[in-house]
This record gives sequence, C-alpha cells and structure tokens, in this order.
Amino acid sequence: MALESSIFCIMLYIYNHKLRRPSPLYIFKNFFESKAVENLLGEGIKAEYLNDDRLGRVLDKIYRFGLNRIFVAIALATVKKYELTVNSNHLDSSSFHVHGDYPNSGESGTIEITYGYSRDHRPDLKQFLMNLICTGDGDVPLWMKMGSGNDSDSKQFGRSMVEFKKHFSLKV
Repeated sequence: MALESSIFCIMLYIYNHKLRRPSPLYIFKNFFESKAVENLLGEGIKAEYLNDDRLGRVLDKIYRFGLNRIFVAIALATVKKYELTVNSNHLDSSSFHVHGDYPNSGESGTIEITYGYSRDHRPDLKQFLMNLICTGDGDVPLWMKMGSGNDSDSKQFGRSMVEFKKHFSLKV
C-alpha cells in the first residue's frame, strides 16, 4: 500500500474515531468493514488489510519520515493548486492537556509532556503545545510544530518562524 494511501487512511480513522468518538486502536479494522475501501484507497486494497498492526507500522513510518515534512508537502501542494498567497500569515499556539504518565517523553528528540503554564487553568495536568501557521489567504494551515509542555510562546514563536521561512521561502 502506498504511503499516501496509508496516510489518508490513518487521517480518516483518526478524525472519525479519535477526535469525534475516541476508541481504542485495536478496533481500527472495524472502521473500514462497511466502507468502499478500494474507492477510497485504491484498487486491490481490502478492508482486511487495514488492522492495528498496519496502523502501528504506518505510524512508525510517519514518525521516521517526519510529520512536519508530510504536513509541509501537503500545504505546498494546496498553496500551488489553489494559487494562495503566503505573504501574510498568522501564527498561534495551543496547549493540550493530557492525563497519565509519559515516562519516555523528552527522549530521542521527542517533545516533553510535562507541566507548564496552563491556558486552561489546569496546572495539575501535564501538557504539550502545538504551533500553527496559517495563510492570511483563506486561513489554510501551512506549517505546524509540536512543542514541549513547558515551552514559552516567546521561545517557540521565534524558532517556528525561522523553520517556517526555511521551508516556504525556498519552495513557494
């Protein structure tokens, strides 16, 4: 199965089952049983091929390739297809609080899920941050970066703009 199809499949699943109605990953395969999988993902791809093992392998590939690289590639294609201007953009951050222990956070170049300034007034919960840059022409997301829960906006925003300009000034 092509990486593009796998990414589409995972995004569809995550949107439907993780954001709208949270469910365990082991029932990933059930989501596709009543769907026209070949129409969605391509000829020869059957619902029984889509299971939690494949989901895990694809998530590993996405991690190794880099979620930001995938996101930027999709954003660049969108900018070109719809002829959007990127000379005026908006940058904002959001914090997401989480429950539970994250013993490996901060290792191997990952973000640290930890305590930090809570915009939700929940200093008792750990969190992580997401910076998002959108175009002023239609508010299309162009770039995102996840950050550790204790990073400040002033630190993140400067780094985010430098990385964003590196990707977009060379490619658009």
